Amino acid sequence: MKVVWEKEIPAESVIISPRPVWKCRTCPMFGKRPSCPPHVPEWRETRELLRHYRKVLLIKFEIEMKDFENEKRKVLTWLLKKEREFFRQGKIYALALFPGNCNLCDDCPFEKGKSCKMPTEVRPSIDAIGIELGSLVELNFSESVLYGMILIE
Repeated sequence: MKVVWEKEIPAESVIISPRPVWKCRTCPMFGKRPSCPPHVPEWRETRELLRHYRKVLLIKFEIEMKDFENEKRKVLTWLLKKEREFFRQGKIYALALFPGNCNLCDDCPFEKGKSCKMPTEVRPSIDAIGIELGSLVELNFSESVLYGMILIE
């Protein structure tokens, strides 16, 4: 996993709609992970939340597709570490958003109807809460990349 770039963007430029959430419904992980609908705030709540932020950090990660799960886990860990750095800098409401479903655990107990082992680490998926990532970056599906976000302040 490698960080390709980090861009600070105005929170008001983030488009929120029901479209990504509806797309989530076509995913085989829908409802199975705590970072996915219906276990996350609805898109309308996200719209209200973003009204209280001025800046968002958008991050592009390059990953090795042949080791996708481990590479994605590194991305999630990186996002959580960066969120903690912002918190220590006094940005106490910094909040990371995951690229897709959470895969912090090798074997997710939540999928089996048990409690999440890392409830303080799980963050919502960007799409799951209605953020239209395609309005912020040009998505090129031939690239081996993931995008993450951190609401800063």
